[in-house]
Amino acid sequence: MKKNKPKYNQIIEAAVEVIAENGYHASQVSKIAKKAGVADGTIYLYFKNKEDILVSVFKEKMGQFIERIAESINQKQNADEKLLTLIQMHFSQLTGDHHLAIVTQLELRQSNSELRLKINDILKPYLSVIDDIIREGTKENVFRDELNIPLVRQMIFGTLDETVTNWVMKEQKYDLLEMAPEVHRLLTHGLSDK
Repeated sequence: MKKNKPKYNQIIEAAVEVIAENGYHASQVSKIAKKAGVADGTIYLYFKNKEDILVSVFKEKMGQFIERIAESINQKQNADEKLLTLIQMHFSQLTGDHHLAIVTQLELRQSNSELRLKINDILKPYLSVIDDIIREGTKENVFRDELNIPLVRQMIFGTLDETVTNWVMKEQKYDLLEMAPEVHRLLTHGLSDK
């Protein structure tokens, strides 16, 4: 399968760097090929076009992202710990890859609606992980049982996403991972001091 080939991975890694450094629109396939150390034509053996590269970057990276989060969550005992772990992993994986953070938080936003639909499809398994944590928390009586799961999921994902976007926009001038416990507290206890 093409995804197991070293050149495919080289192109994916090069695309993340080139898109982060130049922006999606200014990232010609030739720049990505040069960074990957392959001929321009080689790219077309693996990808249809530049948009396909961007979708594939997100699919590959998000796949790894979800896998790591799922592994970490499975080691936790309850929904509260799982939610904190999800927040920490979300932040740590993006702080650990500066270029990927720029691509996911800034460059993917500028894409057309068809591309955004593809991106949303790739996100579905991650959103399912969040749904599972909410359901588990409800069963454990850690979270209220009348929660609107799609709304809560949107609030959790939206909070994490916006927090990372802000961190990227501020040029990573503060420690994002340090904010994980506070974000967790805000999501689980709201604004009340009770």
